[in-house]
Amino acid sequence: MKRGADKSGARVAASRGVKFSTSPLLAVRLPSWRSRVVLVVLFCAFAALAGRALWLQAVSRQFLQKQGASRYERTLELPATRGKIMDRNGQVLASSIPVKAVWAIPDDVLAEPPEKLRKLAALLEMSEAELRKKLDSDRTFVYLKRQVEMDVIEQIKQLDIDGLDTRKEYKRFYPQGEVMTHMVGFTSVEDVGQESMELAQQKTLVGAVGSRKVIKDRLGHIVEDVGLSKEPHDGKDLTLSVDSKLQYIAFTSIKEAVEKFHAKAGAAVVLDVHTGEVLALANWPTYNPNDRSKLTGEQLRNRVITDTFEPGSTLKPFTVALALDTNRVKPSTLFDTTLSGRYVVGDKTIRDTHPHGMIDVSTIIQKSSNIGVSKMALAMPPQEMWEMFTKAGFGQAPRFGFPGAVAGRVRPYKSWRPIEQANMSFGQGISVSLLQLARSYMIFARDGDIIPLSFQKVTEKPVGQQVISAKTAAEMRAMLETVVLPGGTATQAQVPGYRVGGKTGTAQKFVNGHYSQTRYIGSFAGIAPMSNPRFVIAVMVDDPSGAIHTGGGVAAPTFAALAANALRAANVSPDSTVTEIIHPENSQEE
Repeated sequence: MKRGADKSGARVAASRGVKFSTSPLLAVRLPSWRSRVVLVVLFCAFAALAGRALWLQAVSRQFLQKQGASRYERTLELPATRGKIMDRNGQVLASSIPVKAVWAIPDDVLAEPPEKLRKLAALLEMSEAELRKKLDSDRTFVYLKRQVEMDVIEQIKQLDIDGLDTRKEYKRFYPQGEVMTHMVGFTSVEDVGQESMELAQQKTLVGAVGSRKVIKDRLGHIVEDVGLSKEPHDGKDLTLSVDSKLQYIAFTSIKEAVEKFHAKAGAAVVLDVHTGEVLALANWPTYNPNDRSKLTGEQLRNRVITDTFEPGSTLKPFTVALALDTNRVKPSTLFDTTLSGRYVVGDKTIRDTHPHGMIDVSTIIQKSSNIGVSKMALAMPPQEMWEMFTKAGFGQAPRFGFPGAVAGRVRPYKSWRPIEQANMSFGQGISVSLLQLARSYMIFARDGDIIPLSFQKVTEKPVGQQVISAKTAAEMRAMLETVVLPGGTATQAQVPGYRVGGKTGTAQKFVNGHYSQTRYIGSFAGIAPMSNPRFVIAVMVDDPSGAIHTGGGVAAPTFAALAANALRAANVSPDSTVTEIIHPENSQEE
C-alpha cells in the first residue's frame, strides 16, 4: 500500500509544477531589461513605417505621381507645317506634304511571323536583312524609315504588326526640281533648311511645333488622350524675287552653253535694274532636290554666289568710268596702244590680242585694249581705284542674306606695285563672284548709283549709293553698246529688235600657282535694253574645252539667247529696228 501511495504522490507533485531538475545549467534566467529593448525596437520600427507612409502619401506625392506618369504617359510632338516658298507671281516653288515616320518596338516586331517581316521590308524599300539589322537593338524604340508616303502607310497598317506604329511629319516637295534648286535649296529629314533660301530663311519658314499628352500601353498604343499642351503654329510663307519664267530661260540657256562648248560648268544671273531683285539665278551642273540620292559636291555648288574668279576685261569699264568721272579723260581722248601691241611696265609686258595703235577711250572699251586701260589706270592714284572697286561691291562682305556668299578679294592699295595696278585695271589679280559682277553693272544701267540686291520680292523702292555721276553712266552705256556692234569683241551678244550692251571677259584660270595657257573662264556682263535699262544679265562659262574659249565666243551668244527670251517674256517693248543679226566673219572676239 505504501509503494502505491508514493507513485500517486509523485504524479500529483509533477502536475503542480515541481521542478524536474535543480541543475543551474538547465535553469532559464532572462534579465528584465531585454524585454524592454525589444519593445522599444518594435515601437521604433512601427514609427518609421508610419512616417514613411506619411512621407510617400502626403509630402512626396507629386514626385511619385510624376514618376508613375513617366511610365505610361507620353508627350506627342505635333509638327507645324513649314511655310511655302513662292515666286514673285505666287507660283509655288516649295511646299510640305503630309507623310509619316515608321517606328517599332524591336522585341514585339521580331516576334511576328517571317512572312510579315518580308512584306514590311518590301514596303519600306529595303531588304529583310536590313530590316532585321535595324530591329536588332537594345532600345525600346527605333525608327525604321522616315517620310513614308501615305499610300504605303496604309499598306503597312494592313499587315497588322504588333509593336509597329507611325508618327506624323512632313516632306518637302519642289515642283520645279532642278530648275529652281540653287535658288530655293532643300531641307533635311528633320525639316531643317540645308541650302539657299530654305537655309537663309529657316526661322521664318519653320514655325513652332505643338505637343499633346497621351497615355500609352506597353505596345505603344494610345489608350487615352490627356489633352493639348501646346498649339502648333505653322511657318510663314515666303515670296521670293525670282520669276519662274525668267528662271527657266536662264537655266536652259546656261545648260545649252555648257553642253555646246563642252565646258566644266556655267552660271547665269538676271537682276532687275529698278529694284535690285534677283529675277533668275541658274547653275549647271545642278541636281533634283526631290531625289538627292546621287547628289555630288559639283552639283551642289551655287557658282553664282559661292565661286570667285578673275573677271578679266569685264572690269575695264570701272577703270574707264573712274577716269571719266574725275575728268582725266573724255570718250574722245586718244591713247597710244602701240603698233606692236606690247607695253612694258617694270619688267613685265602687257599685251593686246590685236595691235590697235592710236585709239580713243571709246575704242579702248570696244576693242578691249589691255594697254589702253593700263595707261589710264597708271595715271591715277591706286587709292582712287581701290575706292572705286570697293564702292562697286568688290572685296566686300556680301549682304545678300544668302548662305555661302563670298566677298572676293581686292588687296589693299598700299601694297600695289605699278604692274599690279595695271593688271587690276583689266581684271587680273582681283577675284569676284558672278553675282557681285552683275550687281556692279547696275552702276552703268542706272544713273551712276548702286542699290542693294534682294532675294525676296521688293515692295518699297530701294535707296541707292552714288558711285559715279549720271553723265558718266550715260557715257559708259554708249561705250558698252559699241562692244556688241560690228568691230566690237561681242558681236554675238546682239539681240534682234533690242539695243543691248556689255563687256566680255576672258580670264586664264589660276592653276597650281600659275596662269594656265589652256584653261579659261569666259564671261559677259550686259544691260538690256540700252534705251531704258530693265535687266542686268551676267553669264559665266567655266573651262570650255572646244576650239572657242573667249568671252565673246562662249558667253556673249549665251547672253544673247537669254536676253532675247527674257525681254520677250517680260513684254519689254523693242527699241531697235534691226530684226536680223549678221555676225562679221572677222569679228575680233576677245
